[in-house]
Amino acid sequence: MKTALTIAGSDCSGGAGIQADIKTMTANGVYAMSAITALTAQNTLGVTDIMEVTPYFLEKQLDAIFSDIFPDAVKIGMVSSSSLIQTIAQCLKKYRPKNIVIDPVMVATSGAKLISDDAISTLKNDLLPLATIVTPNIPEAEVLSGVKIASPQDMKVAAMRISYSYQCAVLCKGGHSINDANDLLCNHDSFHWILGERIHNPNTHGTGCTLSSAIASNLAKGYSMLFAIEKAKKYISGALSAMLDLGKGSGPMDHAFDIHSEFEH
Repeated sequence: MKTALTIAGSDCSGGAGIQADIKTMTANGVYAMSAITALTAQNTLGVTDIMEVTPYFLEKQLDAIFSDIFPDAVKIGMVSSSSLIQTIAQCLKKYRPKNIVIDPVMVATSGAKLISDDAISTLKNDLLPLATIVTPNIPEAEVLSGVKIASPQDMKVAAMRISYSYQCAVLCKGGHSINDANDLLCNHDSFHWILGERIHNPNTHGTGCTLSSAIASNLAKGYSMLFAIEKAKKYISGALSAMLDLGKGSGPMDHAFDIHSEFEH
């Protein structure tokens, strides 16, 4: 069985973070492991508190995983401090896993910055150059590229700049009023639009975590980059289309929409 590791924070309400990652990886047929960067107190209405792990403890988690069940792919989500980002980068250089998917969670959909300028700088300098693929949304792509994105052409300019800067593939995610649900895959000067249909579901908590984890799962299984992304988009569309409705705010998706087992009843 192929294996995947998520390095991210915990969402106690189960819709995002490592909980969404583990559900996604399981649903996509790989064995999921996790190294927790922080505990969060959050639900569909927002985050009320965060407690980070220490760099030492994060390193111990990563050493425990890599020394025993070596992952076929690694997904990295929100890491809010420079010291934790540096710890992750050092471990990746030490163990040299393939298929590193980084979801650079820096800017909320509202435009609010989620991590400090110092941590963003460390992310750019230490972690992104190790990526196989980076999956920014529009605001995050603007931060990474320095390009203001107001059109599909701007997405191409920004994605190419990110790809050349960090020598990795880039999936610039659409939405944010730029286009429908169309994403742009860029690898240096090679472009491929991956078309999608917007699903009118207000419950979108954890979509970025889910997409990046599905991509990591598919890369772990040996699929090509393009097919891994296309398959991941199909999965997330199915999870959204299931129209799960939990909580008082923007709720989670149904990660298990396609799991059928004698044990589900």
